[in-house]
Amino acid sequence: MNLLTSPFAKEPPFQHGQTPRTAVLYCNLGTPDSPSTPDVRRFLSEFLGDPRVVEVPRLLWLLILHGIILRFRPAKSGAKYASIWLPEGSPLKIWTEKQAHGLQTWLSQRDHHVQVRYAMRYGSTSIASQLDQLKADGTTRVLVVPAYPQYSATTTASLFDAVYAWAGKVRNLPELRFINHYHDDAGYIAALAGRVQQHWQANGRPDVLLMSFHGVPERTLQLGDPYHCECFKTARLLAERLGLDKDQYKVSFQSRLGRAKWLEPYTEPTLIAMGQAGVKRVDVVCPAFTSDCLETLEEINMEAREAFLHAGGQEFHYIPCLNDEADWISALGEITQQHLQGWPTLTTPDTAALAASKMAALALGASV
Repeated sequence: MNLLTSPFAKEPPFQHGQTPRTAVLYCNLGTPDSPSTPDVRRFLSEFLGDPRVVEVPRLLWLLILHGIILRFRPAKSGAKYASIWLPEGSPLKIWTEKQAHGLQTWLSQRDHHVQVRYAMRYGSTSIASQLDQLKADGTTRVLVVPAYPQYSATTTASLFDAVYAWAGKVRNLPELRFINHYHDDAGYIAALAGRVQQHWQANGRPDVLLMSFHGVPERTLQLGDPYHCECFKTARLLAERLGLDKDQYKVSFQSRLGRAKWLEPYTEPTLIAMGQAGVKRVDVVCPAFTSDCLETLEEINMEAREAFLHAGGQEFHYIPCLNDEADWISALGEITQQHLQGWPTLTTPDTAALAASKMAALALGASV
């Protein structure tokens, strides 16, 4: 194969003795650039066009997606995004950026010489663009950290797909590591519990705490996806940490798409049933989301709230996501630090280069 037909991008010439550099790429799902219909359409086209997200015959789905869904849904979704949009932009992007900055600070305070960047699986600040920049900066090792505590092929594996797709076009690859999940990490559970307890200290306790996780089709469980089990383990550990009995909390799944059966019980019907059964106050927390976003701020704090109150409930409290809480940043730092083990991040690049030079000189002297 000659250079004219090579699938690889042109890269700078290899430099002998290049100083090893380590980076962390913190990845979240993504968001439209704005609530406008064109921006939402572009985002949904990429998101819903991912075969990891919608596992139906490809040609049939593309006909449905481009022939029906992308004609009508963007305007409706855009109105929902507009209802939670902040002057600074998308809440998900704002919180993800703050988490990445917090992680950078946490690692730097512990003398880890690591560059932290954030990226989105869909939309702007793409994974490929950030990896391109890291490579241009001379990065030789990259740890990929998902913002998803529970593993699912629809989210975590799709994120890894994007990294692999980038790698397939690169000649001189950096070392790559991936974190699959941290659904049962003690620090993550403690941060969740702290978030809930902080809310209860200010507002009192509910009759029931509902833990609402993002839903996926039920067939993913049958095909071997661990997401369902990991969600329930997170819920059990959080309940234990909060000292809750089984009748004091419930688990549900939200964000159903299409007519197929998804993981049950569904969040909104669960809330309606509780309101009709005489539950006066419910608090809702969303452990699968580390950043507040459309699914938490609009779907839960607006739509689900209205459904519960309309069904007879008297008081609805939404407990915000971890966002940039100090306990969460610390937990994220510990998780990241654990997976950086074996990479010499506690030495400066200059020190590492000097050590390598000394070793080379000693080796040369020994050979002479």
